Amino acid sequence: MRGVSFDLLRTFLAVYRSGSVSRAAELLGVSQPTVTAHVKSLEADLDRPLFARVPRGMAPTAAADQLAARITPAIDSLEDWVRTDLDEPGDPFGRAVHLGGPAELLCTRVLPSLSPLIVRGLQLRTRFGLPDDLLTDLSGGGLDLVVSSLRPRRRGLRVEALADEEFALVAAPAWTGDDIDRAPLISYAENLPILRRYWRTVFGTRLTRRPAVVAPDLRGVLAAVAAGAGITVLPTYLCAAELADGRLHLLRRPPIPPINTLFLADRTGTAHPATTAVRNHLLQHGHDLTAATA
Repeated sequence: MRGVSFDLLRTFLAVYRSGSVSRAAELLGVSQPTVTAHVKSLEADLDRPLFARVPRGMAPTAAADQLAARITPAIDSLEDWVRTDLDEPGDPFGRAVHLGGPAELLCTRVLPSLSPLIVRGLQLRTRFGLPDDLLTDLSGGGLDLVVSSLRPRRRGLRVEALADEEFALVAAPAWTGDDIDRAPLISYAENLPILRRYWRTVFGTRLTRRPAVVAPDLRGVLAAVAAGAGITVLPTYLCAAELADGRLHLLRRPPIPPINTLFLADRTGTAHPATTAVRNHLLQHGHDLTAATA
């Protein structure tokens, strides 16, 4: 390892975490040929292969796993030190925390939950998106924490259960339980992921209908359904107020409502104190994030 360039190690770690040359290039802000050249140069310095090309990216060798385990804490600590040194003086948390997750959950529950830390000086930057994209950014160092609706199964991530969200089949009062098979379906994605899971769990059937409306934000789905456009399945934390005041009602009351576990992920190794503060706060108040209170 003597004499190996920091840039080569940093590039290696980005490829290792993201599993892709193209994604590593995006995260590092360099060209793909530069990333490829760095990896080849590091392999030449170490005299051993670090990656094998596979259909979906770059698969690490055993040597890559060993190298990543040795250098990750040092690389992460150094990058944290650089970020801290560039932050505004007087920031008690040291640097901004970059948090990713579903837009509706972060906006309606996570940001309000973190308000005590924000008042104390926490600098927070949020990013919305789908779990796979956000977890790739987390692995590559672009994010510090991710709230994920899917259990992350990536190398180099620490994952803990955060909260369970309960789902309900809801509609405006004009629609009743007799309309379930004919009412327009409102979804946040074309393939109806939440609705399909509800149908499979509660009705024991496969949902094959197409959505009438697709809005890639559950708050848009909620607004359309509350206006009477059709029916949908929503996490109860998001529609608690509408259920309480009668703008929405439950079309089914299953004995055991479907739930989904949310996970909080960060990178393994030594976390910056600001990231640790946010992580601990969210884990401590995880139940409140999805409690169905109006």
